Amino acid sequence: MNRYILPVSVIGTVVGSAVLIKNQVTGGRCPSKATIAGKTVVITGANTGIGKETAQELAKRGGRIIMGCRDMEKCEAAAKEIRGKTLNPHVYAHHLDLASLKSVREFAERVKKEEQTVDVLINNAGVMRCPAWKTEDGFDMQFGVNHLGHFLLTNLLLDKLKESAPSRVINLASLAHLVGKIDFEDLNWEKKKFDTKQAYCQSKLANVLFTRELAKRLQGTGVTVNAVHPGVVATELGRHTGLHQSHFSSSVLSPFFSLLVKSPELGAQPSIYLAVSEEMEGVTGCYYDVMTEKEPAPQALDEEVAQKLWEVSSRLVGLEDKGQAGKSNPPAKGQSKAA
Repeated sequence: MNRYILPVSVIGTVVGSAVLIKNQVTGGRCPSKATIAGKTVVITGANTGIGKETAQELAKRGGRIIMGCRDMEKCEAAAKEIRGKTLNPHVYAHHLDLASLKSVREFAERVKKEEQTVDVLINNAGVMRCPAWKTEDGFDMQFGVNHLGHFLLTNLLLDKLKESAPSRVINLASLAHLVGKIDFEDLNWEKKKFDTKQAYCQSKLANVLFTRELAKRLQGTGVTVNAVHPGVVATELGRHTGLHQSHFSSSVLSPFFSLLVKSPELGAQPSIYLAVSEEMEGVTGCYYDVMTEKEPAPQALDEEVAQKLWEVSSRLVGLEDKGQAGKSNPPAKGQSKAA
């Protein structure tokens, strides 16, 4: 019997250490037990991964959940599953294709028409390192979906968010913004050789810049907006990266990745925290690494770039001439509005 004590102790120590390491890396669960009965939450890309887990947890907390998804078959199935698991009948699937400005406008119009309030908007959907695809409107797919689609949707729902204040906007960003650069001369990769990694990093930097500029424009309205890096999560988002396609990576590296990569359920905790936590009341314009506030990359703090990105984005999605975009302080006399 004694000869088994040492091996069992070693195994127990290794497993225990692995659990502690993973908990430390993943950031754990949302500590808030707040419920959101009577509140309406709009979540993009909610039929799978982080979005689905976020929708399920917020439905469990009593929210009215509007799931905006491109694939309606999957979205309807996910909504049905969530209603069954949470016993919350107020979980709805709506069509939303962020690669189509027309679809974004139709979705926003439906939400404004059918919902009395929009208390939380979670811009969760995204694409990562896909080929040189273009959106329906001719934008680079990653810039168009990750930034422009959500930029337009948020602006179209701003009046509803203001009417529902105190309300919250949550933008899912990424640690990848640290190496991002906004190339105003070629946002859609039409002049230079396409680099899928840099295209993704540019779109994620745009998320953080958009968050900070929107927070500035919403001061005094009761609407807060924050960006969050959810951590490294095992979702379908990484399907274009080629990770684990080789025998070496799948057999040798997988055990190490399993310690660092969190499940979608854990990956949803930062979004849930920002959506419901009492500690987040009134907090705006911040960037969170999981559930800890961090200073974003220096290029994400450039207010001139943030303002220029807003103006360029407004023009690209057709908001500029219609006066629908959020307003900021007017330029000083003699100062050009455009950067």
